[in-house]
Amino acid sequence: MKKIILASASPRRKELLEKIGLKFEVDPGNYAEDMRSGLSPGELAGEISLQKARAVAKRHKNTIVIAADTFIVFKSKIMGKPGTEAEARKMLMRLRGKTHSVITGFTILDADSGKVLTESVKTVVHIKNLTSEEVDAYVKSKEPLDKAGAYAIQGLGSVIVDRIEGDYFNVIGLPLSALAEALKEFGINVL
Repeated sequence: MKKIILASASPRRKELLEKIGLKFEVDPGNYAEDMRSGLSPGELAGEISLQKARAVAKRHKNTIVIAADTFIVFKSKIMGKPGTEAEARKMLMRLRGKTHSVITGFTILDADSGKVLTESVKTVVHIKNLTSEEVDAYVKSKEPLDKAGAYAIQGLGSVIVDRIEGDYFNVIGLPLSALAEALKEFGINVL
């Protein structure tokens, strides 16, 4: 069987692949994301994951490369990661009591044959109508820093989420069900 490479530096993606029992190595690559295209968020997430996979596949033979990119989309605009507590607070104040989408594009690429499959998965997230004090307390935890949309659903951020529609694991950064189904196209069965 071919070696599997996860083209991501995300510890969460690594943990998710480990949870489903895949044996893999990590090579985050060095693809510089370009967010300036005229693509929709779903198309852009897929395109970035494809470019990440291609960059890593160039360095490996006899491998299957998995790459992904996740966006928070609020009012048709992509929200990035806050760099400061003030930015995190501003993001959370905008999201409180509202709905946004989490879109993950993922690519599976066979480095030898060039066979490629790219998909995007969307999950709708409803954030509770938080008070200013609750937002401040969450920001003070430091968890929102360096997280897209300024929250981590798998951590303390779980208490600010009212509900989701779609794949929970997609919100963490990798839609496991869709990925497992897509891996079958490459002869890899998770079950």
